[in-house]
Amino acid sequence: MFYVRIPQIYNSTIATENGVTDAQVFLNTSNYYDHQVFPTYPNPLVSCPLTTTTSCNLPAGFTEGVTNDVSAFAPNFVTPRVQQASLTFEREVAGQTTVAVSYLYVHGEHLIRALDVNLPPPVASTYPLFDSTGTIFQGGYYTVDSFATWQYTQSLTCPFPPCINPLGRPIAQLGSIDEFQSAASSVYNELTLSINRRMAHGAYLRLSYTYAHAIDDGQDALVAGEPATVQNSYDPNGERGPSVTDQRNRFVAAFSVEPPPFHREHEVLGHLLNDWKISSIVTAGSGRPVNATVDGDSNQDSNYDNDRLPGYSRNGFTGPDYASTDLRLVRKIHVAQGYRLEFTADSVNLFNRDNQRIEITSSGLTVEATTFVQYSAYVDGIFYPAYYQQPQSFLKPDAAFAPRQIQLGLKLIF
Repeated sequence: MFYVRIPQIYNSTIATENGVTDAQVFLNTSNYYDHQVFPTYPNPLVSCPLTTTTSCNLPAGFTEGVTNDVSAFAPNFVTPRVQQASLTFEREVAGQTTVAVSYLYVHGEHLIRALDVNLPPPVASTYPLFDSTGTIFQGGYYTVDSFATWQYTQSLTCPFPPCINPLGRPIAQLGSIDEFQSAASSVYNELTLSINRRMAHGAYLRLSYTYAHAIDDGQDALVAGEPATVQNSYDPNGERGPSVTDQRNRFVAAFSVEPPPFHREHEVLGHLLNDWKISSIVTAGSGRPVNATVDGDSNQDSNYDNDRLPGYSRNGFTGPDYASTDLRLVRKIHVAQGYRLEFTADSVNLFNRDNQRIEITSSGLTVEATTFVQYSAYVDGIFYPAYYQQPQSFLKPDAAFAPRQIQLGLKLIF
């Protein structure tokens, strides 16, 4: 059982986001009135003099849009802990060769997770789904728990109804209140079968296959200082899903061969094979979880980083698999007494496999599944204040890991 240190970044975040020292103003370009005053390049919203002035004021009329965010530890916060257990059976099946079966269990408790606790209860809202151009209705709808209500009557803030009302927070004078809670948990189970031949007669070999499953419910110890990643603060258990590190299948093969030296009776073979060493590592694994996100604030909580494709859990998709072969070749050359040259040739991804991947963020693999457009749409005789827009290439890899790389080296040993 291990107790985990609380990262210092949490103390720093609480010290800076105290609701007093820092403030921010948010303008929504889809809002009619915000759009009229939205700054355009190169004119800033606030023009601060290049002096020792420590603060400068917003123009008149903007003070109502200023908010202060707050971060704090929950009153019942406790230190996170991890429980770990393992069991291994190993048997020698031949000279210098063993077969092993091992099981590993890791359970994380009281892990850190942030919730925005300054939100009203959500209400289910339904929006139509259009194609990637935003013009052709696809015949479907997405329903999301929204923290803002709709308005169907014309007003100063809603000149063209229906509209989505501004977020009404319980404590209106503050923005988000991110409470760091020790409420998340994780479970990791791993089963590994391995064959291991220890170095003998110049040869080493290890084969290993692992089946594992890692799940958690939204711990965010690595992203403190960012907005809370929980999509619905009233249903944090809905975050339970595959961990960002989850990989179900993984195979690793490693070998090293250094032929024993041939002596004078095998002069030709000795000249060709002596002082060579070859080693390699082959790695292959199944795809890792991908989180399908929404471009836009579909749940209207003023947080653009926690919106997921409606109807799917966190990390609900799987990304591309991965395989790579690395190789090293070493040739020793005896120059003189006490002097030796070593020529090395190293290759990463020897076969130049196209290991495609999805965008990597601090929260894991992420792909944009749809766009939430806050603009009126008319479908089947009903006006909606917003709609979803399908992407053109959902789950299409947009990057790749390193291609084949070769490195040559020469070392003098004396």
